[in-house]
Amino acid sequence: MKKLIIQIPCLNEAEQLPKTLSELPREISGVEVVEWLVIDDGSIDETVQVAFDNGVDHVIRLPQNRGLAAGFQLGLDACLKLGADVVVNTDADNQYVGADIEKIVSPILQGRADLVIGDRDTSSIEEFSAIKKRLQSFGTRVVRWVSKTEITDATSGFRAYSKEAALQLSVVNQYTYTIESIIQAGRSNAAIESIPIRTNPSTRPSRLFDSIFGYIRRNSLTIIRVFAAYKPLRFFGVISALFFVASLGAFSPFLWDWIINDSREGHLQSIVLGAVLATIGVQILVLAFVADLISAHRTISQWILERVKRIELDLNIEPSHEVIKENLNTNKD
Repeated sequence: MKKLIIQIPCLNEAEQLPKTLSELPREISGVEVVEWLVIDDGSIDETVQVAFDNGVDHVIRLPQNRGLAAGFQLGLDACLKLGADVVVNTDADNQYVGADIEKIVSPILQGRADLVIGDRDTSSIEEFSAIKKRLQSFGTRVVRWVSKTEITDATSGFRAYSKEAALQLSVVNQYTYTIESIIQAGRSNAAIESIPIRTNPSTRPSRLFDSIFGYIRRNSLTIIRVFAAYKPLRFFGVISALFFVASLGAFSPFLWDWIINDSREGHLQSIVLGAVLATIGVQILVLAFVADLISAHRTISQWILERVKRIELDLNIEPSHEVIKENLNTNKD
């Protein structure tokens, strides 16, 4: 019997959640059981009450806000331990059309994919500014290159995971799970598909950033981190090469005098600056090799975590955070 669990990370979504839940399916071809799980990330409104009032099966309630990535990871852990064969992640603000869940689940049920990402066609979304569209496109190209995949919308949160893909995923980024999960899946040779999906008009500003400059800053840092973490030799190697080139430029007046005029006097500033730049280049090159070793260790750690998850499932270990199956406030009444 195949079970699908739709997980929805929430932060103060009492107003938006009813509309989002009203569009979620309860029946999907090829799936016998469809359940809904809400991850309440420290909400101070009536998100939990609204979730149960609108038919949610399970709620994870965090006492304080831990961020989207942490909530996603806790939800994934709970879904697996609740017996999910397929996990769908969607947003609480009704950005995505709930009926399209069947579209992104289909490749997994057919055995064609382990991870399916809904492609919003960001270039056509009116709410996105020109800068945001260009940054989205650039970020997707970077992730596609690093992950060796053909994904077309790297930051889409509307996606479906097979049980195997969910077991292999371990997100450490505290800001977002979207990019890191694609890279991990791609580097583990998981089958990934992008499926065109529809979006609803925006109902409120994004809570991940407070301005377009905040968006640029956070996503730029994420892209840099991707390079440093998953392509350390190339990332730090290029920086090291730039310092070596700069040091050669600093040495050039001294070298020119020495080779052409056979004079090694003067140019003390050039020699000192060149030596400093060359030393920095060597240090960064050493850092590149250390980072590459850390990257290899990360791969081993992810494999160990995957084995631990499988053992926990075999032993019927409870989710890492309590899953509420009914409204506790109602019980007290």
